[in-house]
Amino acid sequence: MSSAFRRTALIGAGLAAVLAAGAGVVAYQSADGSDAPRLTVADPYIPLPATPGGMGAGYLTVRNDGGADRLVSVSSPSAGSVTMHRSTDTSMEQVGAMEVPANGVLDLSRGGAHLMIMDWAKQPALGDELELDLRFAKAGTVVVKVPVKPLTYRPGS
Repeated sequence: MSSAFRRTALIGAGLAAVLAAGAGVVAYQSADGSDAPRLTVADPYIPLPATPGGMGAGYLTVRNDGGADRLVSVSSPSAGSVTMHRSTDTSMEQVGAMEVPANGVLDLSRGGAHLMIMDWAKQPALGDELELDLRFAKAGTVVVKVPVKPLTYRPGS
């Protein structure tokens, strides 16, 4: 065997090893659960209910830096019932789940998707922090402490 042939064969074998290692890394990344949701919750708040003992609303933003998920239920030790709703121009309807898109946002805000909170264990007061337990289909339960703000509060104001 000539030395040029051996050198070419060694370079080829080294290149094949590098390419195989790269393919292993790609396979590992996708098998690693890169499509798993990576959720964070931002800007949560509950406006003080307008009437004592009345229904309240909950607003927050779920950011997702991973694969798609769904918000399937919400509960709170501070309330007997928390339901998910969507508002349209003419109505409000309860929904069973809300999609959290891959690398996207689920925005619960005034005039759109939101939470309705009923049957308070104790009347909320300004400054209270209430717990909301957000249950996602893939990510499991995310516990959020939500401040009670004035009825007229708007984030960023």
